[in-house]
Amino acid sequence: MGISHFNHGNHSNTSITTAVLLAAGRGSRLQPLTDDAPKCLTEIDGIPILERQVRCLHQRGFKRLVVVVGYLEHRIREFLDAWSDDLRIDYVVSPHYRTTNNIYSLWLAREAVREPFLLLECDLVFEPFLLRDMLLPDKMAVARVQPWMMGSTVSLDPLRRITDFRVGHSEVPDDSRYKTVNIYSLSLPSWRQVVERLDRRISAGKVNDYYEAVFAEMVADGSLSFEPVFFDDGRWYEVDTLADLHEAERLFSKHPDWSSHRRELGKSEIQTLHRTSPSRIGPVDSVGANRALQRETTDENDQYKKHDRS
Repeated sequence: MGISHFNHGNHSNTSITTAVLLAAGRGSRLQPLTDDAPKCLTEIDGIPILERQVRCLHQRGFKRLVVVVGYLEHRIREFLDAWSDDLRIDYVVSPHYRTTNNIYSLWLAREAVREPFLLLECDLVFEPFLLRDMLLPDKMAVARVQPWMMGSTVSLDPLRRITDFRVGHSEVPDDSRYKTVNIYSLSLPSWRQVVERLDRRISAGKVNDYYEAVFAEMVADGSLSFEPVFFDDGRWYEVDTLADLHEAERLFSKHPDWSSHRRELGKSEIQTLHRTSPSRIGPVDSVGANRALQRETTDENDQYKKHDRS
């Protein structure tokens, strides 16, 4: 793919107003809750993850949201029709979401995004204030590794710059490392270089990789640099499994930032939301969900906690 159409201006001091949300995957580890609704509409304390994310973007002054969709995409479109307000929504459809991973979803967004942007995933719930320092380009959200955390980690040099980006979960505890939260901001020059690397991997048929593998490779060779933004002072959680959902419910239950200030919905919007989420996918209180939780094991045939992240 040619990339000459990108704007080559320097936006390093410009606040980011565009977000890219990867929401194409099936969320199979949240079944049966995701049998008839996409993962991003799973509710935490009665509020869908997607609603929480959109409200965060509104609070931080975002103007545009690019959503990569696939599985049950019409449910996401219906929901955002009711909740987007003045946020411009653009969709990128992944026709191969069943057989690809998040590297393919990010690659699909290459034509739709020609400005600095915030990259986030559809299974993240976090307190709104945590985005405050992510609004300038080339930032990475991180948190001190805790015993329950799995996934990619990074270390910092003495100047607190990101180094040694490791994709995958290490069984060896290391207090010096930080967990990636899977929220990144990218400048336009950085995005251009990332697109070049994505092109190479996709052309080589590596559609089941994680985009973090590209980031890690580029951090290692010096072609991509991130400054850390620490999420340790706030609440955040990545909801991959039913066990994660229970923990996120505990963490965010009745939190005042979310339980109040909800926008009043008109009758037509409420009907739209009911169509979007007919079974009220919220706290795991159904017999089927609890049985599925009991069946869940820790060796889920993956290197780390990221399944269905396309």
